[in-house]
Amino acid sequence: MVSEGYLFGLPPFLLGLLLVGVSSPWAATAGGVLIVLGLFVFTFFRDPERTIPNEPGVIVAPADGRVVVIQNEPDGARMGKRISIFLAVWNVHVNRAPAAGTISRLEYKPGKFFAAWNAKASSENEQNEFTQATDYGEIVYKQIAGWVARRVVAWKRAGDRVERGERIGLMRFGSRMDLWLPAEAELLVQVGQAVKGGSSIVARMSATVSRGPAAAEKANPSMQEGASS
Repeated sequence: MVSEGYLFGLPPFLLGLLLVGVSSPWAATAGGVLIVLGLFVFTFFRDPERTIPNEPGVIVAPADGRVVVIQNEPDGARMGKRISIFLAVWNVHVNRAPAAGTISRLEYKPGKFFAAWNAKASSENEQNEFTQATDYGEIVYKQIAGWVARRVVAWKRAGDRVERGERIGLMRFGSRMDLWLPAEAELLVQVGQAVKGGSSIVARMSATVSRGPAAAEKANPSMQEGASS
């Protein structure tokens, strides 16, 4: 369990135990409700181990939940594909890196709190946006707050190296995770499909995916030499 679970779960649980011991029907009822609430919070902050696929080029789900959107979408000047995953309150809310690589940028964007299943949530809700360089191209994923989830927590910083399936943050009490991939990525999931963060394969990428001008020059030094001649 994530350590934050004790902070949120212990107060109602312990208060519930005290009330149950009081010789009063209303106190016993209130105590029972608080105990159940505390146990739910403990369950919400669970952090199970996952089997991480080791197949080269695969992209794993960054979060547990259900795929609610798959669509073509640009990221700046680049065309790509977006997968949106909705997290219900009973899903694991610890998030994981979809691939190995380096987080080149991490940007917090304040915003609104539309329900996580609302189409506006991806662009207008409060969110943490991770941009990550990988061996197969640059990818982007977002922790998006929802109507219930009012806090998105990143455990990584720009410049950090992460491995596929590594824990990168937490979203509290129902939310949404978006994953943007280059247009060349082969998607392996469908709308309505349930996925598990770190273990469910959602796409496959080839090393031939464009990495941008800087990466291309690094991969082919002759390009740089030709430009300087």
